[in-house]
Amino acid sequence: MALKGLSTTCLLLHGMKCSWPMKLLTEALLRPMPCRLYSGKLKVAVAGLTKENKSLVNCLQCMGVDIERARRRQPGVLKKMITHEQSVAQFLQSKGAAGETVASIISRYPRAITRTYEHLQKKWEIWKSILKTDSEIIRIVERSPESFFRSSNTTNLEENIKFLSSLGLTPSDLCRLLSRAPRTFSNRSELNRQMVELLQDVYFSLGGDRPEEFVKQVLSKNVFLLIRSTKRVKANIEFLQTGLGLKDKDLLALLQGHGADILDLSHEYIKRNFASAKQKLQSLGCTDSEVTSFFISYPPVLYLSPKNFIDKIDYLLRAKIDIKQVLEKPRVMDVSVATIISRVKELEKIDYSFQACGIGILDLSAKRFEAKLNKLTT
Repeated sequence: MALKGLSTTCLLLHGMKCSWPMKLLTEALLRPMPCRLYSGKLKVAVAGLTKENKSLVNCLQCMGVDIERARRRQPGVLKKMITHEQSVAQFLQSKGAAGETVASIISRYPRAITRTYEHLQKKWEIWKSILKTDSEIIRIVERSPESFFRSSNTTNLEENIKFLSSLGLTPSDLCRLLSRAPRTFSNRSELNRQMVELLQDVYFSLGGDRPEEFVKQVLSKNVFLLIRSTKRVKANIEFLQTGLGLKDKDLLALLQGHGADILDLSHEYIKRNFASAKQKLQSLGCTDSEVTSFFISYPPVLYLSPKNFIDKIDYLLRAKIDIKQVLEKPRVMDVSVATIISRVKELEKIDYSFQACGIGILDLSAKRFEAKLNKLTT
């Protein structure tokens, strides 16, 4: 009724030949004030969304958080009005994390401060069912904050643990997965299922009849597979078969061995490394058959970038090691150039002959190399 009366009054006043005071009154009554007031509040609210929460920023600075780094990582977090940075810090410190560790975690993954104390406690209990000690979990969270704080879905975490356990993976396997590739457990469980189904399909297509054992073997050898795309892994398997000219049974044997080690690598990276290494070996007189055998015997050599591969080969040749010896002992390519140089110098002092004694000594562990060197000098 009030609005209706106001409208009637405005119409009457507008139709009258009134003096200037009456016109001012009319304009005041007709002015859409409520709309302008609402618009103003909306503009203030929108502007507020684009500004950082100064109180939060100050608090994080007092905690030692690298604000610039946090701003680059997840700028939206610094604009939130409700966060739990004090609870997060209190929780992590109660588990043994130092203040510097807490600051580093938040700097690298600011979204951590959006998690409640109750949520952290529940997720911690689930992780501890695998890792057993708080110190182990702290080490993982410090190295990969995203793995712990990324998802708020503890149900999904529990589903992943249940699913991976059903594949026959032991608590030790799960511990390795969680410590080395923790994002496996924050994946949607469906993504992990898709990778397992791909591996099973590959196994069946190659003539296998024990898919569960195959999947367990591959995942145990390469814990990073479950955080890669099925497209990448499939492309790498196809490349190994075509690039190395393998029959189904030979490819299956390779995948159950060291072939699994490289399936998580970028497909383009593998192809580039393979082409470069092949060209280098052929330039040294190696036949296609020898080159193929070299890669089949030790696929992890494809981890090496073209420059790294060539540098190692060139130095081994300068040390008067025959390329045929390298083909027979591909693991020597795992050793860093610096270590090879150091060991060659030590062996030169005792007139060690690679031609007579072989090059196996170069890829020994540091402890075994020292023991072998002592034995040769006494």
